[in-house]
Amino acid sequence: MLELRPNCECCDKDLPPEAADALICTFECTFCADCAEHVLGGACPNCGGNFSARPIRPVEKLVKYPASTQRVLKAEGCGPRKAA
Repeated sequence: MLELRPNCECCDKDLPPEAADALICTFECTFCADCAEHVLGGACPNCGGNFSARPIRPVEKLVKYPASTQRVLKAEGCGPRKAA
């Protein structure tokens, strides 16, 4: 089950469960569409993968399966993934 993280890992923008601009990678790293496109260039800085729109969990399912409340923020800031 997706965690539905509550914020953008880059700019800390709130991304509630119904946010249409929340994007995730295959590891559920979560970013707002603005950061994913303009700061990260469409690639996750953690794994290098691409982003997909985060699904919206129906409101009636949030009661039994609530979104995460744990905020994740890249302390070192975010930017495009650096080649190893």
